[in-house]
Amino acid sequence: MTTIPLPLSARRPVMPVLAALSVAHLLNDLVQSMIPAMYPLLKEAYRLDFLQVGLITLAFQVTSSLLQPLLGWLTDRKPWPHAMVAGMASTLAGLVGLSFAGSYGMVLVSAALIGLGSAVFHPEATRMARHAAAGRQGLAQGVFQVGGHAGYAAGPLLAAAIVVPRGQASLVWFSGVVLVAMALMAWTASRYTAFRRAEAEAARGETMEPAPTHGLPRGRIVFAMAILIVLLMSKNGYSAAFTSYYTFYLIERFGVTLQFSQVMLFVYLVVGALGVIIGGMVGDRIGRDRVIWLSILGTLPFALMLPYADLLWTGILSIVISLIMASAFSAILIYAIDLVPHRVGLVGGLFYGLSFGLGGIAAAGIGALADKIGIVQVFWLCAFLPALGLLTFFLPRSARQV
Repeated sequence: MTTIPLPLSARRPVMPVLAALSVAHLLNDLVQSMIPAMYPLLKEAYRLDFLQVGLITLAFQVTSSLLQPLLGWLTDRKPWPHAMVAGMASTLAGLVGLSFAGSYGMVLVSAALIGLGSAVFHPEATRMARHAAAGRQGLAQGVFQVGGHAGYAAGPLLAAAIVVPRGQASLVWFSGVVLVAMALMAWTASRYTAFRRAEAEAARGETMEPAPTHGLPRGRIVFAMAILIVLLMSKNGYSAAFTSYYTFYLIERFGVTLQFSQVMLFVYLVVGALGVIIGGMVGDRIGRDRVIWLSILGTLPFALMLPYADLLWTGILSIVISLIMASAFSAILIYAIDLVPHRVGLVGGLFYGLSFGLGGIAAAGIGALADKIGIVQVFWLCAFLPALGLLTFFLPRSARQV
């Protein structure tokens, strides 16, 4: 059984399950986002150069990005609801290992273990969120992803407030966070197993695997997937400019303090969490393709204005950009799953993996370009990336109502 819907009696989203998945997502991404925040501490403690710092990111990204599609494909063939608990156990091992690492090699292994936990979590959690949605896929993905956005925003702040002043060993204090996440994942896995059992009894003898309703041939599905990946590239490329270099842009362009630039980055990330929820609910009403139009192409005029704005309007425009663009990923993900609803784990793993991988590649490319032409000029060039949202026009018409 590749995918198991909720019992037919369910008319509304199962909010306790979605809330538990959202909190688990928050805790999972909180731990992940603390790794880059610790780079200055690790660089000093192990006397690393920038290449070695980059290899820490590579160790995390390889396991997190490359393994997600594979694990999603495997769990499509044989669902394993409690895989998330096992994955979070890997995160716990990585966290403890990173806290007490005695060598640079141990740091790399620990980062890879944390990435493995993330690779296991996202495909299975995406499947569970879809089944708990009761047809409200946008709302369900919005609730699920808002936790990830919040955790990603809070992790660096907690690292700066707790780990950096107290040293690397204090990272082990966050083991409690991982244990709470494991408990939540165990509970949601039990609920999901109950849903599967109830549906199996209600539809015994019938196929449990949903068939695509769009009637598209395989070639058109592949073409649509390629467009969605390019759209994801444009979204992640522009987002990477903000998440990795917004503070540098503010400091160089306006001469603000590091602390002030970090506050503005935090605001940008928090507003993005709100945009995820709003975009998901809007998508349930007007369709995924329209949300993709609005969330990517709709960012273009504000992105083009940003390099010419003063400090006040830079802050305002960045909030608007974050609010609009935040819903892009959930809309793209749901559209892709609706194209192949019998491969929820594979599609979820593929697009989450691409999201991590493309973000890392974009950040490296933007950094290399900034070394040559300057960070201010880079923001001007990146402002044209949302224009790729025009490719939404080529998405198959018969899939646009899903």
